[in-house]
Amino acid sequence: MDRQENTSVRKSLWNFIDRIEGDKVVWVIVFMLLIISWLAIFSSTPLLALELKTDRLSIMKDQILVTGLGLGIIIGLYHIRKVGVLKFFSQMGFGLSFVLLLILDTHKNLGFIYAEEINQAWRTLNVCGFQLHVFEVVKVAMIMYLAWAINEYRCDIRTGGKGKHLKLANWLAKKQNFEFLAKPFWKKVMYIYIPLLSITGMVMMGSNSSALIIGGVMLATLAVGGLEMREVRLAILGVLAVAGLAFSIHKLSDGKTFKRIATFESRLTMNTDPRQLLDPNLIKDKVDWQKRLDKIQQPNAAKIAVAEGGILGKGPGGSTQKYIVPVMFGDYMFSFLLEEYGLWGGIIIILLYVSLLARGSWIARLCDSDFARTAVGGLTLLITAQAFLHMYINVGLGPLTGQTLPLVSHGKSAFLAFCVAFGVIISISRMANNKIRQEEAAAELEQQKDEIQSSMDVLEQIENDEFDF
Repeated sequence: MDRQENTSVRKSLWNFIDRIEGDKVVWVIVFMLLIISWLAIFSSTPLLALELKTDRLSIMKDQILVTGLGLGIIIGLYHIRKVGVLKFFSQMGFGLSFVLLLILDTHKNLGFIYAEEINQAWRTLNVCGFQLHVFEVVKVAMIMYLAWAINEYRCDIRTGGKGKHLKLANWLAKKQNFEFLAKPFWKKVMYIYIPLLSITGMVMMGSNSSALIIGGVMLATLAVGGLEMREVRLAILGVLAVAGLAFSIHKLSDGKTFKRIATFESRLTMNTDPRQLLDPNLIKDKVDWQKRLDKIQQPNAAKIAVAEGGILGKGPGGSTQKYIVPVMFGDYMFSFLLEEYGLWGGIIIILLYVSLLARGSWIARLCDSDFARTAVGGLTLLITAQAFLHMYINVGLGPLTGQTLPLVSHGKSAFLAFCVAFGVIISISRMANNKIRQEEAAAELEQQKDEIQSSMDVLEQIENDEFDF
């Protein structure tokens, strides 16, 4: 009886898994990253617990709640059955990003929402008590917007500007005597180039590293969307021009504008060699020694974590550098994982993101619309690019940029934003697979009809032959 019950449970579980639609590899990647996140956050947050005057169990309870909310977002997006719903909300991505960045860059306080300065940087908004990391929202919102804009531009070209696409540009061209907006180039400027450049410039006000990854991924999204390389190169030149303009304004204002450029420069030129602490020609006094130690402690502790992890790691809970690096659970999560789980643990993490990149490209090829293909491609590039940038920094190959490990590092806004990204990928994969199955079923039905008709023709021919005989 017990064996029959176990068999029944296994069959029920398998049937449940089999009924899950969408790309199952992406589902597996999501759940594996969540499991790794729970293990890592519980073990890596002793300093965070001291800072918040709480314990790690309370932090884990919060993380479980955030995980539940994130899974709810993924499942909610998974149940969307029409790509038009995603398109509708995607067109708001630029407007949402612009408003949030405007409030952040102008340091506004609107009561229920206001900008917050944390660690001498303006990156977050407090929305009714919830700390919203604006750049994490902008990353996903702008990729979805560009997917919408590229799709609408293509549809407008196919209809000769007479359809329901790019309504504002066509209305301005016809009704307000802005005839130049009827030309395809100026429509791209209005709907693609201006949003891309303006958002990149606004992000630079608060974080150069975020501007680098957001601008870079948006440019890659244009290529994924099928724009010609000369058009992508034009966008790249525009981004470089914005960066150059921001740098010039920073220098002309004696560092009072675009202050984060100075921070970015200092990180690029920072000497992290610990031997400087022993050089009497560099050290002025104890205060200077402590300042130098504080600057190099985190990157060097991350390198120590990588080196001490070895092949097999120290095991869960065995990390020592988590007591030295205050942001080990966020910006240095990959170093922590290498310390506790070793090289093999790091390889598993890398394989998960590589698998996501492979599956994302495969899903994009299944899509038959510019919007779906661009959205999947852009979001996949965002997740994997940030993951590998995080790893690159963690192993000491570059300066700290503050980019988290997607769906693993601690952080509510980043976690939920990446849940939206995964949810969209799974939703579009589900719609693409369903459409393929419908087309295959229709083709099979048509083939069966042809076979039946062929059989009937043969029978009819046989009857006619017999009658003639």
